[in-house]
Amino acid sequence: MTDQAVDTGGVRLSAHERTRDHFLGRTRELKELRADIERAGLDTLSGRKAPRARVLLIAGRPGSGRTALAEELVRQIEDRYPDGVLRARLSEPDGTPVPVGRTARELLAALELPAPAGAADDDLTEALRTALADRRALLLLDDAAGAEQVDALLPEAPDCLVVAVSSGPLTGIADVRPCTLGGLDTKSAVELLTRYTGSVRITVDPRSAESLVEACQGHPTALVLAGGWLAARPKAAVSDLAKRLHTAADDGPDGTPLPRVFRHVLGDLPGPAARLLRLLSLAPTGLLDPHTASALAGCSVSAARAGLDEFVALGLLRAVDSPLPQYDVPGCLHPLLRACAESQERPAELQLARARMLERTVRLLQSCRAITETDSPQAREKLGAMPRELRFPNPRAAADWLRIRRAALLASARLAVADGELDNLARRLMSQLVRAMVAHEGTQAAAADLYEVHSLVLDVAERRGLAREQAAALLNLGDVDAQTGRTADALARYRSALAAGRRANDPYAIGRAMESVGGAYQELADHDRATDWFGRALAERLARGEREQAARLYGRIATAHTYAGRYGEALRNWRAAVAGYRRGGDVAGHARALSELARVQEYAGRFEESLRTCHEAVEWARRADDVRLQAALQLRLADTLEHLGDPAAARLHRAAAGRMLGKEGSEDETSPKPDSDACEIRSASSED
Repeated sequence: MTDQAVDTGGVRLSAHERTRDHFLGRTRELKELRADIERAGLDTLSGRKAPRARVLLIAGRPGSGRTALAEELVRQIEDRYPDGVLRARLSEPDGTPVPVGRTARELLAALELPAPAGAADDDLTEALRTALADRRALLLLDDAAGAEQVDALLPEAPDCLVVAVSSGPLTGIADVRPCTLGGLDTKSAVELLTRYTGSVRITVDPRSAESLVEACQGHPTALVLAGGWLAARPKAAVSDLAKRLHTAADDGPDGTPLPRVFRHVLGDLPGPAARLLRLLSLAPTGLLDPHTASALAGCSVSAARAGLDEFVALGLLRAVDSPLPQYDVPGCLHPLLRACAESQERPAELQLARARMLERTVRLLQSCRAITETDSPQAREKLGAMPRELRFPNPRAAADWLRIRRAALLASARLAVADGELDNLARRLMSQLVRAMVAHEGTQAAAADLYEVHSLVLDVAERRGLAREQAAALLNLGDVDAQTGRTADALARYRSALAAGRRANDPYAIGRAMESVGGAYQELADHDRATDWFGRALAERLARGEREQAARLYGRIATAHTYAGRYGEALRNWRAAVAGYRRGGDVAGHARALSELARVQEYAGRFEESLRTCHEAVEWARRADDVRLQAALQLRLADTLEHLGDPAAARLHRAAAGRMLGKEGSEDETSPKPDSDACEIRSASSED
């Protein structure tokens, strides 16, 4: 893989670049920032304890070294904050602000704290502030688009410190003094060039080096690009480059020399390399790997990786510290690359490159999921038909890839949906993403990401009028809402899913939605509406001859009647459930239904009947080999016998239950627990 990257003087340089491994310059700025930490704030001067964390602001144009300075400051002071350093980037490479809820969720995950799937932004930011209230932590918030982003994440803990990086002032946050960055001092700028060119070329012509620094205005990223260009051309004179940059066209609208230097470096690249570089602006979140670059440019993976490594040496990309080869497009170069792509590539070519990238991602996700299905001959055959570079050697490698590329995969889905012209590819991508996450992580662990993907599925389904997929997405979203306690929201989702299912004439969606509506009403303790909706779902199942599902619904109706205290109706429906399971040959279901029937008989005071039903249920549980249910029935037998005045027999049954549970528990310790939760996503493509 590519060497780890480190920050130097406002730019990120890879560790293999000889001795380029320490921070340059900014001595005055660092001193001011450290002094500002100790400075008494307005609250302290007025005699009040600071209610929130102190905010240090590092302001500067992209590429001015603002992030590198923030990282160096964090490195110097992090030992003062025993609860660690939290990092977040608040803008996408194209300048789009990242929603504060997404940032708060990522920070909570870094703290190893739960964040409910689908929770509102305000709830997530409040949870983050609560988590940091009693901690002494350091937050680095990079590339803040505005004060509202930082304010929403600001801990209400005076022992915490926030280092924010932005292009301008954070108006609205009290007691913040920006540390504004300009260019590097001449000595540091020359040393930065020396790391690329070597000392000889600078020593023999120091005036030309200073002239080059002047042409770059001490701008760190411009200097890196100039140094990379010189390093790739050992025979080129520093003076020649300085003259060419001095006589080049004017700087960009922001007054920095970066566009001028970038155009010079790009103009000297071979045609295929220049095209690959331009197309990298299409990479989601600016984070890419050789597969992404290969798909964008339509070249081999090995050729793409060689090109990416060359761009790293030129300072055009940063190598990411990762177990897999990954690269990052610097945020300051992203708008320049995008402008070049839009001006030099036809719109159809850009759209084709996006489509190739999404198609490659779909195939990688297919391979990632198929490697887990080792028992399926069809999956093995499909996996074997894939090109070698798309196959994973084992499930662990596939899971690692999915985890490392998670942010880029989710960003791919968001961008595909936002594009609006690649909806079929977007649907396939989201379908495979859900299946891969469920296969490797399970629905509970991946709930937050799945909620976002299902929301995107819903957006596409509504835009395209795909009622069947709309119903499936609404059901999935409603299930997550219900699991996280947002029952009213879940009820609204289920009702919308029912309407969509009816438009699509989808019997599965209609029946599932009706039953889910009933379950939501039951959770809301509206047992009359719950039994009504369960009854409607039951009628649908009976009409289609689905006996097993009908038996289960009889049980749900009986449960609702039990909660409402209508034991007669509950007993009638449990008997119907018992009969349904018996006719269907479901031994385990038969045993459980008998157990619940005995429970209701006990509630109704029919202890003799409950005793007989319990004995029958024990026999069926034994046939089903359900030890836990047998133990529960032994305990119910004990309770019933006590009501009937036989405490000695009750003690025997309790002892038997204890022995069963002890044996079952020892077996469970060595048995894996399968994830029984289901997660569905509908796709029009049967090939996926």
